[in-house]
Amino acid sequence: MIMNQIKNIGLPEKETSILGQKLNQLLANYQVYYMNLRGYHWNIQGRKFFELHLKFEELYNDALIKVDELAERVLTLGHTPTHTFQDYLNDTKVEVAHQVTDGDEAIQQILKALQELLIIEREILQLSGDIDDEGTNSLMSDYIREQEKLVWMLNAYMQ
Repeated sequence: MIMNQIKNIGLPEKETSILGQKLNQLLANYQVYYMNLRGYHWNIQGRKFFELHLKFEELYNDALIKVDELAERVLTLGHTPTHTFQDYLNDTKVEVAHQVTDGDEAIQQILKALQELLIIEREILQLSGDIDDEGTNSLMSDYIREQEKLVWMLNAYMQ
């Protein structure tokens, strides 16, 4: 076995330690984003209720899958995913939403959250590319592509 490489996957330990920390930061932001989406889904009111109630459910289901994928990637890289609400609140840039009932406000907050997620994902993409970590790189590329399309669609909806 080559020293200073993650066992069995051939990635350098030092760099994957940094990557693990960034993935945990992304995990924290996703967990807050997920909880916000649940709140939007539960509390939405008004004429757009039916369409937004369904859309927010679609978004939180997608976020939940991503939360699991991120935690598993952290584990794959030999680190421990954070898992307490306090950890998430300490490490998030996504603002916690409180009692949002207006659809337009919810969408604006989703757009702000996606902006924060994209910043972190692009940082991770750069780090993973630098060490030829194709697993993390592919995951981030997929997330970025999906979120850029979602940003476009939400902006079009708000017109």
